[in-house]
Amino acid sequence: MAKVGSLVQGRYRLLNLIGRGGMGEVWRARDEPLGRHVAVKCLKPLGPVDDQSFTRALRERFRREARVAATLQHRGVTVVHDFGESEGMLYVVTELLEGRNLSQLLADNNHRPLRVHDVVEIAEQVASALSYAHQQGLVHRDLKPANIMRLVGGTVKICDFGIARLGHDIGFTAELTNTVTGFEMGTPHYMSPEQISGAHLDPRSDLYSLGCVLYEIATGAPPFDLDDAWSVLVAHRDTPPDPPRNHRAELPAFLAEIIMDLLAKRPEDRPQSAAVLTQRLRAGQLTPRSAAARATARSGPNNTPDTDRNSAIQTTDSGPPAPQADTPGTSRVRHAPPTPSPELITTLTGRHNAGLSLGRLGRWTEAGEVHRAVAAEREHALGPDHPDTLASRYEVGFTLSRTGHPADALREYTHVAEARERVLGPDHPHTLATRQEMAYVLGQLGRHFEAHQTYTSVLAARERAMGADHPDTLRCRHNLAFNLSRLGRLEDSYQMASEVAAARARVLGPTHPDTLVTRYEVAYALGQLDRWPEALHAHQEVADARAQALGPDHPDTLAARYEVGISLGRLGRSSEALTLYRDLINDRTRVQGPTHPDTLRARHGLGVNLGRMGRWEEALAESRDVCAIRQQILGHDHPDTLVSHREVAVGLGWLGHWEEALTEYRAVADTRERVLGPDHPDTLASRNDEAHCLEQLGRGQEAVELYRRVAFLRQQNPQ
Repeated sequence: MAKVGSLVQGRYRLLNLIGRGGMGEVWRARDEPLGRHVAVKCLKPLGPVDDQSFTRALRERFRREARVAATLQHRGVTVVHDFGESEGMLYVVTELLEGRNLSQLLADNNHRPLRVHDVVEIAEQVASALSYAHQQGLVHRDLKPANIMRLVGGTVKICDFGIARLGHDIGFTAELTNTVTGFEMGTPHYMSPEQISGAHLDPRSDLYSLGCVLYEIATGAPPFDLDDAWSVLVAHRDTPPDPPRNHRAELPAFLAEIIMDLLAKRPEDRPQSAAVLTQRLRAGQLTPRSAAARATARSGPNNTPDTDRNSAIQTTDSGPPAPQADTPGTSRVRHAPPTPSPELITTLTGRHNAGLSLGRLGRWTEAGEVHRAVAAEREHALGPDHPDTLASRYEVGFTLSRTGHPADALREYTHVAEARERVLGPDHPHTLATRQEMAYVLGQLGRHFEAHQTYTSVLAARERAMGADHPDTLRCRHNLAFNLSRLGRLEDSYQMASEVAAARARVLGPTHPDTLVTRYEVAYALGQLDRWPEALHAHQEVADARAQALGPDHPDTLAARYEVGISLGRLGRSSEALTLYRDLINDRTRVQGPTHPDTLRARHGLGVNLGRMGRWEEALAESRDVCAIRQQILGHDHPDTLVSHREVAVGLGWLGHWEEALTEYRAVADTRERVLGPDHPDTLASRNDEAHCLEQLGRGQEAVELYRRVAFLRQQNPQ
């Protein structure tokens, strides 16, 4: 079909063959314009050249299915970058996955079953991905071990969504392999009875196939391991499977029961959705015996957070977008108020600029008070839709997002965006700036898919209006790169950040602050990919470049040094991290003051590494001191304050003071629920902490109930 060195569609250079199947070949390739490695699936040629109706139908179905697959945004589904036709061959370009598929894992293990913990974890991740895809109206149709990848970091991804459907949609029968095209219409060991009989397929067919996969990785062999394909097909249709515990007695009863339910011959007798399956898997792990095992597994020193950055939820580029116009001009309002005096306009302009100055100093609470007062007076004097009024309300939203009130910020930005679109137009720079900040707070709220859609829309508008290399366009791409990481698309995040860094170096210069901000983000992305030696090197480079370009005492230089400390801690070099943090605390105290949020962040890092070294009395004392100051300076509800409260709880737990730890964990969970909502990932993580503490206190039933509540909420909001 293809050969090494071939250039697909003038863009993707084929490097080496990494897989071959009934539908075609998979190649490792280089995306030449972007310089990144991708996987290219080259499907078999389009069929008889004299059958034009066939080839037209196949092309159309292919485009439709690939387009649908490309819209899927879930960490458990392989990302589709591109698709098309090249010299009569259909191709799909996806992210390049580093890991092993389940078939390979079984082969590596001499076809012995995988560990029970791994089976359950794989089942839960695959069920979550299927739940998402089924909600989008997509059925896989060819789920099998070779189509499920486990990445190096433990993430499980389903491959080839949409591709197995191509043959079926053109009208083929459900034969094992169509003799015209060679398209496999399913693999016999994993086909559902309704797929074999040619009946209509719904998501429950995928669940049957998943049951076959789980049976095999749990026992070492598929449920019907017979000599020929026809016998296998008949067995799927007519023969009850042997219970998996007959082959492996130590399998948990809940897992064996789930597998048998998935293998029910009639779809109505199986779990009725992947969401229901996910709930059952999580509930099965929450029995007292399972919970105790989990508590033992996680009672090591790594149960402490290793970072305390606001960007643990979402980062934005350095500072707000370009300052909003803040000079008097012709107002376009629905109901024009009396014309204000020039003196009043000048006074309000001065107060607005004072609020901006407070924000630049990091005094966000005071800045918010100023902007709220100015916004009210401007609305009264100029009208609600005047650009100056909207500029003040924009700044109110900005201060809310920086003081831990993302929901309130989103309401403010939504109002400003709608008004600016009405008054200035949808592609006006001020409208786009507001929508970009909406995406930022959507990320703070954990609504990363909505944030992705907003960033993508803003980016398209900026590219149309300003071009790909405009600084505002690059700022939007920078933020989009970070949001990709929150969607679990870590490799894409790293690639995009690298591209933005290169573009900023070209447009702005290699030592421009914005270029260094993105190089900082590249280093952070490397950490997320668990490439900590590279992350450490990259952060050190950014710190050195910032020291030279901005000075050793610049806040951005100090921030890069802080990330060097994070990397050292993750590499187990806590002694070096302690030395770095102590020096950093001294420098930040001298430059920014002892109660500045960044100084407190460095002190938090010091406490975390004291804990890693087993010095829990010192760690607890440091955490309590930092928590008290943060509470006074930032407020009870600020994310940094809550992180400190959790660190206090961690220290109390390690010292055996579980009652006090429970009080802290519960307070953090209650506050996050009130501020972020009951199903926000941070809230659910805190509830899990609370349940773990209950287990340690011997209150197992309360812990189980809380774990079940968390599992239910996660199932309701899988993103």
